[in-house]
Amino acid sequence: MTWLRAVGEILRSGLTIEETRLEPLLALRTAAGVAIVIGPALWLVSPAFAASAALGAYSAGGATFQRTWRPRKVIALGAGAGLALSTFVGYLAAGRLVTFLPLLAVWALAAGMAWAVGSTAGIVAATTVGSMLVTVTLPTSVGQALEHAGVIALGGVAQAVLILLFPVRRWGAHRDALADALAAVADYARRLRHDPTAPFDPEPLMTARDAAAVTPSQARTRPPVLHGPRGLAERIRPVVAALADPDVGAPAEGPGRDRARELLDAAADVLDAAARSIRRGTPAEVRPGTTDVLRVDEEHEVLEGPARQTAERLVELLGEVLEVAGSGGTRGRTRTPSGPAGAQFLVRPTMFRLLRVVVRAVRREFRRDSPVFRHAVRLAAVATLGYLIASRLPLGHGYWAPIASVMVMRPDFHRTYARAVSRLAGTLAGVALATVTVRALGPDAHVFGALAVVSAGLSYTLIRTGYAYSQCFTAAYVVFLLGMGGQAWEQTVPERVVLTVLGGALAMLAYVVFPAWETPKLAGRLADWLAANGRYAAAVLRNYAEPTREHRADMRRALLASREARASWQESYDRARQEPVRPRGLTSREAQEAQEALKGFGRAAMLMESHAPQADNRFVPEVERFAEALEADTAQAAVDVREHRNPDWGRVEEALHAWKDAADKRSPVVRREAELQQRALDDLATAVSRTPLERDVGSVREEQRVRAAVGVDDDGSGPARRGG
Repeated sequence: MTWLRAVGEILRSGLTIEETRLEPLLALRTAAGVAIVIGPALWLVSPAFAASAALGAYSAGGATFQRTWRPRKVIALGAGAGLALSTFVGYLAAGRLVTFLPLLAVWALAAGMAWAVGSTAGIVAATTVGSMLVTVTLPTSVGQALEHAGVIALGGVAQAVLILLFPVRRWGAHRDALADALAAVADYARRLRHDPTAPFDPEPLMTARDAAAVTPSQARTRPPVLHGPRGLAERIRPVVAALADPDVGAPAEGPGRDRARELLDAAADVLDAAARSIRRGTPAEVRPGTTDVLRVDEEHEVLEGPARQTAERLVELLGEVLEVAGSGGTRGRTRTPSGPAGAQFLVRPTMFRLLRVVVRAVRREFRRDSPVFRHAVRLAAVATLGYLIASRLPLGHGYWAPIASVMVMRPDFHRTYARAVSRLAGTLAGVALATVTVRALGPDAHVFGALAVVSAGLSYTLIRTGYAYSQCFTAAYVVFLLGMGGQAWEQTVPERVVLTVLGGALAMLAYVVFPAWETPKLAGRLADWLAANGRYAAAVLRNYAEPTREHRADMRRALLASREARASWQESYDRARQEPVRPRGLTSREAQEAQEALKGFGRAAMLMESHAPQADNRFVPEVERFAEALEADTAQAAVDVREHRNPDWGRVEEALHAWKDAADKRSPVVRREAELQQRALDDLATAVSRTPLERDVGSVREEQRVRAAVGVDDDGSGPARRGG
């Protein structure tokens, strides 16, 4: 992508309204937390003290809107404590630049490394940098610094108390994650009715698994309905795929295909009903005709062989879904899985044990080629440079420039630039709105305090509709807050705009000077995904060759690793498509074709999983030999792809040929699925293999193709994608 197209995408992305469900009750409760600390502080102490208190309550409240599976009150308390600590430590070093700048650099570096733990930790840590920059201008003694730090922490406590006293949709995020997983499988079943090779994005299942991990204390209060349906969704997905596939399931045409479509439509209805039941906490309601479709008649069933077995398995699983969702004759409490306490749930570390997890995560990312480490270095450099430049300008509130940089910077190029554009647009609109309001109402500390609370509530309400729209009311909130402290709008508005532009420009420049491009890493990500898929396919085959508990556990672990590798590839691929960088190693066309081939390969392994035999089946040596060949060839091919060599599937072809020659009457379906895997591997080799001449001129061709595409509207036309 050229810089011109990249800038156009950035502008479009930064100003796009995201369609999402608003949460006005959450926004109202969080705004009430801001009002609770502003009102008494303004009435009993001073406007400056109230402004400091509002900073803690506002930032702690904003942290609770981040996507996290920990209780919101814990997030509010943690954010308040971090803000208070950064405030006090910043004051201790604020006397001279020679002491404050090193502290700011170290703190910003640590805040950037917090992204190794997750986006929530990174965003909350960035707010603590902003707190350090703002509050060093408020106290005049160590005692006052302690007071301001305490009142900032009190803001987090106020938000946590409100969350405890007035819960809104308790376990709502976990319910939504599980319901989204069931709805995703329902949508997949509907698409399979018309496209038997339709792709499936496992991200909702991965999110549901992440949401299912809870601490022991959370497990004691988790609703019973959140225990079982995630595993059912995981098991239903390969079954519906196997039923729809014409190679191993229902025939391509005729009554069998019509019956398969009926079953897939009924499965989608049941899964959607279960998703609604879990999301709303009400019993599932299924259309009367759906239960009739799900009856497999012994005499009149048109499906035969493996397709019939798959249909019976699907009906059995859907019955379990209805039972868990509170239908099918079970209206009471859902069964809780039996077994030891540690085996009933995916364990999430407690806050006290989280330190070791954080240390390990940060240590893994502490290397020069890590996007997180490079982001931390950029954050530290921009925060100190922005503060140094702004302090030399003839403007007040110089901290706005580094705050703008810190709050817009992200580990990737596109989000950093899009947020910089969004922050500038939102700031301009917000200060304009605040200016008109101030001029109409006149200066009054109590009026400004009320307007600040209203602006905070509107910012919380729009926080998930787009950064620009939330930032509009955040900018107005800051102007009202400073006006409450005695600052005239004629001073604050121009300063806010100029310093925001400066901070955004520094953030953009930092990514150009010290980037972390994903484009050069595509070959490595593809190799990781190929190796993980190979291990998953081999684990499925071994479980088929010799079904044991250990092999089933290996298959599950390999599946999760394959999903992680696919998610890493998809994230890198999506980022690379938005980067103004010339392709290296893999062109965009090669990456697209390789992605489709690996999706097909993973899909064939999933179809094999749906035909997993019972534990009493006999050993099949041909399948074991093919599994060994497949794992060995994909592991070597991953090395070849990473080093830009052409992959070879000699062992796979030899093992499959021997399997065909063996007198094995028991696994014709699995052998056909193995042939699908070989076909997908051949497609992958075709996508990434190049002659020496092609390797020399490939990048030139890609550059010419990109230049030719600049003048063409992106209307969705182009080469057809491969199925998978």
